[in-house]
Amino acid sequence: MSTVAIETDVTKWRAMGAKASNLAAMRNLGVHVPRWSAVSSDVFTAFLERVEGIDVLLTQGTEEPERVAAEVTRRMRATVLPDHLADPIQAAYQAAGGGRVAVRSSGLEEDGDRYSFAGQFDTFLNVSEADEVLDRVKDCWASAFSARSLTYRLRNGLPLRATGMGVLIQQMVRSEVSGVLFTADPATGAGDRYVVSAVYGLGEGIVSGAVDADTATLEAATGTVLATELGDKSERYEPAAGGGVEAVEVPDADRAQLSLDRVDLGTLWEAGRAISDAFGAPQDIEWAVADGQLWILQSRPITTVPTASRPVGELRIWDNSNIVESFRGITSPLTFTFASTVYGAVYESYARSLHVPEKQLAQMHEWLPALLGSFHGRVYYNLINWYRLQRIAPFYDVNRKLLEVAMGVDEALPDEIAEGLYPYEFDSAWQRRRARVVTYTTFFWKYLRMDRDVTRFVAYFYEQYAIFDKRDYAAMPADEVYRAFQDLIRSLNRRWGPMQMLDSTILLSMGILTMLGRRWLPHAPEWLTWAAARPGADVESAEPARELAALAATVKADDELRHLVTETDPAAIPGALAAAGHTTLLAAVDAYVEAHGYRSPDELKLEVPDLHEDPSSLYLMLRDALQAPPETTSGDSAQEYLDQHLRGPRRWIYELTRRKVSRSLAARERLRFCRTKAFGSAKRMLRALGRHLQQVGAIERFEDVFLLRLDELAGAYEGKIAHDELRDIVAARRRTQDRQATMSAPPRFRTYGAPYWEGNLEAAGWSVGRATRTGVGELRGTPSSPGVTTGRVVVTTRPQDVNGGIIVAYSTDPGWVAALPSATGLIIERGSPLTHVAIVARELGVPTIVKAKGATQELETGMTVRMDGGTGTITILNDTEGTSA
Repeated sequence: MSTVAIETDVTKWRAMGAKASNLAAMRNLGVHVPRWSAVSSDVFTAFLERVEGIDVLLTQGTEEPERVAAEVTRRMRATVLPDHLADPIQAAYQAAGGGRVAVRSSGLEEDGDRYSFAGQFDTFLNVSEADEVLDRVKDCWASAFSARSLTYRLRNGLPLRATGMGVLIQQMVRSEVSGVLFTADPATGAGDRYVVSAVYGLGEGIVSGAVDADTATLEAATGTVLATELGDKSERYEPAAGGGVEAVEVPDADRAQLSLDRVDLGTLWEAGRAISDAFGAPQDIEWAVADGQLWILQSRPITTVPTASRPVGELRIWDNSNIVESFRGITSPLTFTFASTVYGAVYESYARSLHVPEKQLAQMHEWLPALLGSFHGRVYYNLINWYRLQRIAPFYDVNRKLLEVAMGVDEALPDEIAEGLYPYEFDSAWQRRRARVVTYTTFFWKYLRMDRDVTRFVAYFYEQYAIFDKRDYAAMPADEVYRAFQDLIRSLNRRWGPMQMLDSTILLSMGILTMLGRRWLPHAPEWLTWAAARPGADVESAEPARELAALAATVKADDELRHLVTETDPAAIPGALAAAGHTTLLAAVDAYVEAHGYRSPDELKLEVPDLHEDPSSLYLMLRDALQAPPETTSGDSAQEYLDQHLRGPRRWIYELTRRKVSRSLAARERLRFCRTKAFGSAKRMLRALGRHLQQVGAIERFEDVFLLRLDELAGAYEGKIAHDELRDIVAARRRTQDRQATMSAPPRFRTYGAPYWEGNLEAAGWSVGRATRTGVGELRGTPSSPGVTTGRVVVTTRPQDVNGGIIVAYSTDPGWVAALPSATGLIIERGSPLTHVAIVARELGVPTIVKAKGATQELETGMTVRMDGGTGTITILNDTEGTSA
């Protein structure tokens, strides 16, 4: 006979019944569940064998279910529990912590695909003595044969003998507020709404229907409160002194207030979303709040959702974390299709470099082209396919968790989904083992020689880049430009794929560094690992910021220059400088543009001009750099901490791993700069093609080329499209983009089946306009670069608009680096500590917080905040409080 603390023995979940199995799954998600244990169904089965004549009695249940149920209950209560059956129950009670507990039936047949058995079995609250626990367990067993259970079985044509019954024993929560959360509208099945019901005290008032509860409706995609309704709440249920529960009158003042005001609905929404994701269906979740802590008591599928409303089809999870760093806001069809094509080709080349067999590569073609998705003009990761990619390399369980950190996703992929994802299949276990040996051996070989491979690739890249960069595409025939564009894609894809091994190298090395830190430095601050992994002061990505600071120093030293730069229209500054004879500054600006002209905001969006085409934005950032505070030496906080807390052989091992991470991060920044230049060459080619299409009358303006898809552009030069329809296509897409620009995009959502239809986008939470402030006083994010600063907030979507202070951005891209010299702090809503700008901010000593959920909604330009980059806290101060520091 068995009892088990489910969270430590997953092999026995199912033997404990549906409630226990669901609790175990939620515990593994990190959801706060009251301490609990469970009694296996085999104890129930063994006990039934001791109950006299139960099988004969059940044969009479079809005619007289109420009489039979009463007699079965009487006989079960009269049957003595022998020690070998009582012992596992007592053990479960002690494992749950003893004291006051809830004893809940956990039927093996509950919450099935066809039959839910909702409300058929019994639960007993506030049970406080060991002997009483034994009696209540027997009552739970007896509820498997209650009149309502027998009637339910008869109505559904099921055998009258229960398949099995586990029993859940769970610590009582002395709750101030309790309730139920439905992660779909229980009346209509609509997936775009969550419905919350709440009462004071224990949730028995809701479950029994005795109390008129408060209700809130939340937007499923964001957790935004859409509506509330005040219930009467005349009574509250509390634990009774002698066991069980009792009704207590609620004071009039409390009845007139929403009990939900005492609940953090954002936290409840996040828990509901995680649970619903894990179980893959809308959930009916019982919860309670005690001393400010949210507890999840149990969860089951919503049984009232119409079958037609339940998700059907392949699950896809769309997330804009990290990808929004490259493709922010509305992204043109040409950029999206170009990026999607390149991503698929590069990662096929990556798999090929690890010697994945040809047959398995062919299987990958089914999903590799779908690494990205586009919804209302925004680019998202098709996240499940990225997890598939992680499984090619060794250490999948570790790498997928580090992938989530590196991407900055808010929600981990549930284990139930993650464990079922594979990039390909094999015909036999022997083939799988052989292929794995080859792939893993290749992986570790490449891991050890990654530095040399990067050096070789960079040399190859600049050889190829020199060929493409020296051409004057504006003077070349269009068909030659198109061929050059195709050559660029082919030459880079072929050699770029193996370089994706660098991301795996970073994940593996960061994983080892994180593990060492947790083991040897258990009390270290959260920012330590990120600060320890700095790529070094000479990282290529920091050069634009340093050179801009040098330009600013030149301007500051000359009052005439300063006045000219700050007071002249940016577009007119070059002419004004030339007229005033400031050729030295002009030459320095030209040198900056020559070296870093492709490194500009939205640099990977083909439709956005870079500094070569429009240098005026550089002068705007130069103005901001003039306002930068004096440069200070921030020191190496990580080095100081390690010197104080880690020595000897452990320090040597830690430093060895740390250097591997730092070199890999520096190498990644070098490769990103190569990518920027490759996209810069593509921009020049595509502008030349756009001007050709404009000249021949195919499109109205050369910029219209970016409203075409890559296959349509190819068709224009390969004779595969209805060329006279291009103007109409462009006009329709421009109207679509205008409409899309008014919409607010959810950071993450799920679709089932056909992504754009069947209610998927309605449930995702797309809305028109900017979300309104909720008035919170403090925000939290992930610490990325330590340091405390108080100052004025600048909420912006463009680095050109920064004018000192604390930058607050929904997302950033490498082009934002030039704005860092004028910043006293950096807050990024969507991003991770490995975000490009976050890495450079650490090198420059700028306090930084990433993954600051709601930052661009709650903060407004001009506010004064105090931010702590070491703890991740952002405190909103009154405008008169504090001064910039």
